[in-house]
This record gives sequence, structure tokens and C-alpha cells, in this order.
Amino acid sequence: MNRKDIAQIRRRLHPEHSGITCIRGCYVNGQGEVISSFSRPLINMPREEAEKYLALFKRTLSGTQGQNLIDIAFSPEEILRSPEHQLLTALKDTALKDDEIVEAFFQRVISCVTMEEHYLILLMHDGCDLPRRGKDEDEGPSEYSDGVFHYVLCSVCPVKLNKPCLSYDAGRNDFCSREADWVVCPPEMGFMFPAFEERAANIYQALYYTRDTADAHESFVDTVFHADPPLPAAVQKETFQQVLQYALQDECSYEVMQAVHDQVMEKMEEQKADKRAEPLKLSKYDVTDALAGCGVSAARMEAFHDSFDQAFGDQARLDAVNIVSPKQFELRTPAVVVKVNPGRSDLVETRLIDGHPYILIRADEGVEVNGVSVNI
Repeated sequence: MNRKDIAQIRRRLHPEHSGITCIRGCYVNGQGEVISSFSRPLINMPREEAEKYLALFKRTLSGTQGQNLIDIAFSPEEILRSPEHQLLTALKDTALKDDEIVEAFFQRVISCVTMEEHYLILLMHDGCDLPRRGKDEDEGPSEYSDGVFHYVLCSVCPVKLNKPCLSYDAGRNDFCSREADWVVCPPEMGFMFPAFEERAANIYQALYYTRDTADAHESFVDTVFHADPPLPAAVQKETFQQVLQYALQDECSYEVMQAVHDQVMEKMEEQKADKRAEPLKLSKYDVTDALAGCGVSAARMEAFHDSFDQAFGDQARLDAVNIVSPKQFELRTPAVVVKVNPGRSDLVETRLIDGHPYILIRADEGVEVNGVSVNI
């Protein structure tokens, strides 16, 4: 799914814009025992309560693609014979109205989720009208429809006991003691099935969400999708850095890292301009193009290919956001950390002065020390 597809579904998660038939939930304690379960039509909920449920589902479609939002692919064989895909399809096709199917899904999730605190499994079904577009895209959607896109969203939310506190009581116009209570927290994991692409359902993919980019919740992915768990974004980034450093060795200079950063950032900016574009992924050849441009030897580039293949596989394509951070460009020594605007790495250079290596930062104006403007 691209950013535009995700944004379209997120806009539907509003009490007045959605076709959500019902919300189903299963409340589970830390020992995996069901405390309660429920099925509630969204239309019967007070607006404030409905908005809180929809906000939890909306969080399941938030974050960075390739880090928090990850595509899960199904093969044609899995679509035909996989019980996991069949269960997800049944949830969608029955609009969560079949109690046995919903209960089977809840039990599957309970079997693979381990949390110290209680947690809440939430499910919702929605039917989204797909307005047909005319031959001229500028004409906008017509009054006719290409059909309805049916999908389910799942959110697994920790339920934590908050601390007793003082709270303002508007009725009494005074502060009073508030007892500890169980509070639903933002989801740790979740998914949307099927994926929504080119204004149609893609049953070959699900969109998976994890709040923690260092934890892909492998057991959940395996149990719910029977898919190879994705390498967590934080691990993917660390592994790539190790591969690059090991392969380049003494040729891993500041100039090389700056060139890789700048070229990947340029491609990311081009991709960002197109909301219909899929998240940018890079192969080992994309990286070596940048390496070749700054004079890395053929032997070191071959070593990078070998190390890359061993770490990720020869056909792997990594999410660009896990190679280069679009939010920061960082230089670190044991005593100093320098963070630079990622689009202005040109302000930094390295130089050897009196036999000692230095990192130089051009400071034209606006220099502050502990919040105080200073002159250089």
C-alpha cells in the first residue's frame, strides 16, 4: 500500500464516514484467560466512545512504512490452502457476524501473544464504496461505483492499571482521590486485511503494524499469517551498518558514508513527491552505485555484495528508511555527538590538522551555546 491508499482508509475511521458494521473485542488477562468478550454496533455507541475505539484502529495504520507498517505477502499456494489465510478471509466475508469464526481468531491470537499485563483484542469490519472515475482523472469520481472494498482491522492493545491520583471533579468543583483503574493503551501490534491497492482489494497482501521498530512480534506474525517474520527495522538498520563497515574496512570514510546518505536521501525525496509510489526499497546494486561514485575499489564492492547476500539474501531489497534516517545525520565520537540537518550534510567535512583528524562544521550564522547566541 502507498501513502495515498493508507490515508484513504484512515479517513474512513470516523463515526460519520465509515460503513463499520460492528466492533468485536476480547479482553484477556496476563495468563491468557478470557475475562470478557463483546460485539457492539458502532452506530449504537455514544460519539465520544466511538471516536476512542476508532482512534485505536487509526493508530494501527500509523507510523513509518517499512518500520512500523510492513507488507506481509501471501503466495498463491497459501491463498488456496493456508488455514491462516482462510481464517482471515472468513472474518472479512462474514463481516465478523459468525461467532465461531471470530472466536477461532481470538484463540489463535491468545495462543501467540505474551504480555505481563492484561490486553484487549479488537476487530472491526468496514465496507468502503469505490466511486468510479471517468476517463479524464481531472473530472473526479462519478456517481457510479466500481463496487465495495471489504476489509478487517485488528488491534492488540495493552490494558494497564494506572496509579491512584488526585483528579478534578467538575460536579463537586473540587479535587478528589481517584482510585486505580484499568486503561486501554495504544496498540502494540495489529493488521489490515486485505491490502488496499489501486482502489481494489489485494488478497495477496496484508498490512502489518508494530509499535516497536525493534520488535516485529515474530510469534504473532507466524501464527496469524504463517509468514516469515519481517526483520525488525532497528535490526535491519544495525545489520546493514555492520555489513557496510565490515566490507569496506579502511575505505569506510566520512566521504563514503556522506555519499551513500546523500544519494539515498535524493531518491527518497523523489519518491516522497509521489503519494502513489510504494515505499522506496534498495537493492545491493543501488548501494554500490553510490559506492562506485565516491571511488570505492572493486574489491571492496565485491566484498559488500558477498556480505549483503549472507546477511539478507541475494535478492533482498531493503527499505530505504532503514538505511538512511530521513530525520537526522549524526556523527559520533566517544566524547561528542553532532546531529546535522539530514539535508545539509555538506556543512560538515573532515580534515587532518597538525597530524590530528578533525570534524569541521561550517558555522555562518545563528550559533548558540547553551541557548545563548555567540559570535565566532
